[in-house]
Amino acid sequence: MIGRFLTVSMVIVGIPLAGGRFGSTVPAGADAALGDIALLEAERLDDDWGVELGSTARGRSGKLFTTQALPGERLTIPLEWRGARPAKGWYRWERDDVGKGKKSSAVNLALEKDDTFVAPSEPGVYHLVVGDAARSISLDELKLIVKVPFKRKQGTHLQGYFIGRFPTEGQKRDDRYATPAGFIEVTRENQNLKLSEHFRIREFLTKDQHDVWPKYVVIDPLLIDKLELVMQELNAMGVRAERMHIMSGFRTPQYNARGLKQGRASLSRHQYGDAADVWIDNDGDGYMDDLNGDGKRDTNDARVILKAVDRVTAKYPELTGGAGIYRANSAHGPFIHIDVRGKKARW
Repeated sequence: MIGRFLTVSMVIVGIPLAGGRFGSTVPAGADAALGDIALLEAERLDDDWGVELGSTARGRSGKLFTTQALPGERLTIPLEWRGARPAKGWYRWERDDVGKGKKSSAVNLALEKDDTFVAPSEPGVYHLVVGDAARSISLDELKLIVKVPFKRKQGTHLQGYFIGRFPTEGQKRDDRYATPAGFIEVTRENQNLKLSEHFRIREFLTKDQHDVWPKYVVIDPLLIDKLELVMQELNAMGVRAERMHIMSGFRTPQYNARGLKQGRASLSRHQYGDAADVWIDNDGDGYMDDLNGDGKRDTNDARVILKAVDRVTAKYPELTGGAGIYRANSAHGPFIHIDVRGKKARW
């Protein structure tokens, strides 16, 4: 079950209720007031409410552990309620990554009727708490990542981290090649945050500036959802897929530019956070597994993953994107590129 129903209430056990509510009466000498308290509590339990994450809160795959927003942005988190939604309910965001220089205060805001929430004003990692005058429930199965707005990038750097300039920077585009709205700030402390059941933030970092912290990354939640679905589809096809290796996730523009003469695209989707180069590596040896059972580990195994990709996008057209198969070389084994660019591309 996604999430859980929780209630906070006082239960008095072993006290017969006044008037024989449980088929008996308050015994002689007992404090009748205790029976009255138990009766009131039993009646109040009828009005208890509970809440859990809605069935779509964790993506199409049901495996997402995070969602994203900009500071102050309105976002929807589907909730499922047991009993009536509290008339004077509230919510707040509690911070999960409190550390040096991080603000940890949380403010209660009025709970709206349509599962809409306002993201905190400070970038970081949070979880949602909802409540009323009597109780509160923490929905910590889903973390909210509040991103650092793109406008905080100064020239080619953000907080000392070298990003470079995006190919379309300054063009005021509103398509899939528009500059990212913001960046996820990655610290030594939060780099292992699980984005989903199988993926962590650190797997998508650009592979340079190893000693520079914080780092910044762009990760499209649709990509994570699609990768989880591809793994699910492979398993449904009878192909074991317990671990997917991310060879390349987000590439800063300055890093991507270094490989333009080696075949990287100037408008590579990796710069926009919605692409990954991957292979299935159940045994953790750093190489594509033999997925088709022919005793070899080559591009034919990548084609098995491609088949799963096509099945996923047939079910979820909104996850349509590119897919390309690459041969092994001296630096890496065979792999497949997967993205969610919004239109089909194959190579």
